[in-house]
Amino acid sequence: MAWSQDEERLLLQIERHLIDEDPRLVARLESFNERVQRKEHGRRRRDAKKGRPSRRPRRSTIVIMVSWVLIATLIATLLILVLRHEAAALPL
Repeated sequence: MAWSQDEERLLLQIERHLIDEDPRLVARLESFNERVQRKEHGRRRRDAKKGRPSRRPRRSTIVIMVSWVLIATLIATLLILVLRHEAAALPL
């Protein structure tokens, strides 16, 4: 949806006012925009090489999943040991 001429003029006035009043804010926003553009450009380039969108899980997700598998394995092992011990202790 396009902006009306009045809205565009108002936005330009706000932009000029911010540039005049707070040049540090402008520098921070420009730096942020550059970083976002570099990140998006790199992501698009990687996706273009693969020919499909990137759906790779994050490293933290993998670490959490491996941790859950290890905890589940430990609990299962302990349960098996306890049940074997109880079965061996039952009188025949």
